[in-house]
Amino acid sequence: MGLTPKAISVLKCGIHLLGGALLGWLILAVQKDYFGADAAKELIKYCGRTALEFLFLTLLISPLALWTRTPALIRVRRLVGLWCFFWACLHLLAFAALELGWDLSLLLGEVVKRPYMLLGSLSWLLLLALAVTSNRWSQQQLGRDWAHLHRAVYVVAVLAPIHYLWSVKSITPKPVIYIFIAALLLLWRLYRRFNVTSKKM
Repeated sequence: MGLTPKAISVLKCGIHLLGGALLGWLILAVQKDYFGADAAKELIKYCGRTALEFLFLTLLISPLALWTRTPALIRVRRLVGLWCFFWACLHLLAFAALELGWDLSLLLGEVVKRPYMLLGSLSWLLLLALAVTSNRWSQQQLGRDWAHLHRAVYVVAVLAPIHYLWSVKSITPKPVIYIFIAALLLLWRLYRRFNVTSKKM
């Protein structure tokens, strides 16, 4: 079963609509004060969770493409990854504006003092590298190194959920669920790689 170019375009429009709807809800939530008394922290968490959800969706595309036998589905992975980076940037900007008042020296201090901030910063830097090199020109220029670089998404899938868990400073259901989802996706990747390696031997 394959996807026509028209179907891919419709799917990409759906992804844009999803990302835009989530952004629209964020704007509405701020205007209507849906985030409650601790609005700044809840807004920062919302952006971070949305980035994580787009990250998981990005990692889910390959299993779905194999399971449904629609390799063309891979063509939407870049777009989902860019939405993940967009929300990660909003998460960082919201933290810098609402918690630190744009004081970059405080940001550097937080990274040094708080391990979860270090993990979050590393995750963002890796996502930045992936976003910048996600185009076809970069793929052609980097050759085989491009695939090695983009495997860093699995590093982000480890670091980002731990960053979330540590940031809430207590064991609550949401971060545990996110870690569980990340573990399942990473286990699938390891299983797939082990199977491919075994068949080559």
